[in-house]
Amino acid sequence: MRVIHFRSIIILFSLIVFTGCKLTKVLPSNTPVENFKMKELKKAIKSSSSNFKLFRSRLKVVYNDGSRQQQLIVNLRMKENEAIWLSATMLIPIAKLLIEPENISFYEKFQKTSYQGDLNFLNNYSGTDFNYKNIERLFLGKSIIDLNKANLTQIKNPRFYVISVKNKKDVIQPILFYDPTTFTLKEQRFFITKNNSFISIMYDDFQSVDGELVPSKIEISFSNEKIRRKLTIEYTRSEIPANLTFPFKIPAGYKKIIP
Repeated sequence: MRVIHFRSIIILFSLIVFTGCKLTKVLPSNTPVENFKMKELKKAIKSSSSNFKLFRSRLKVVYNDGSRQQQLIVNLRMKENEAIWLSATMLIPIAKLLIEPENISFYEKFQKTSYQGDLNFLNNYSGTDFNYKNIERLFLGKSIIDLNKANLTQIKNPRFYVISVKNKKDVIQPILFYDPTTFTLKEQRFFITKNNSFISIMYDDFQSVDGELVPSKIEISFSNEKIRRKLTIEYTRSEIPANLTFPFKIPAGYKKIIP
């Protein structure tokens, strides 16, 4: 069995994420409507967004850095505002990760290492500045920023509704692309100013699960002056369960990672 490098696991986890869909009050169009007010656009996006407390899915994850490609099966469980739980397998379980609003914990079985601490560990490694809610939104196919709290501006585009933030001093500079027919998110791009890196998160399609729209495929690309990485996530067996548990215990004898 091919051994996956521990750093690849951390990169993978750090970036990880229409039948019966909700109707919007704005008439959909194949092309963006000119002079569409931002207030109405926000309402249309919100109306098409998912709204549930619990989510579970099986993910097929492919990691590619240009020199090697690795595939994992990851079980994902989420509880809104409380926990994101992932368990990765390569024929056998190899790693678990638990992300909570203020903390991150994980362990991997190949090198028997573990970590428990705050989200700065994840951000320092990936070069991002994400908080818990940002990561939660990424997995659910939503803008990682809260559209109702951000100061936004619209950019003209012949194919999509395109939104960006007005404050160019923010660490994360997002540009959001929305489908003019379904008002679902097609792509979110980020320029990370502190390390001159670029992240693109493309949502290939959405699926309806109990009347709620969730992603069916995500492609995440990360690049800077030195490296390029791509992560493809396919959602299978997605469901909105009535209850969820988040079992997590670091086995005895694992070496702690010191940031």
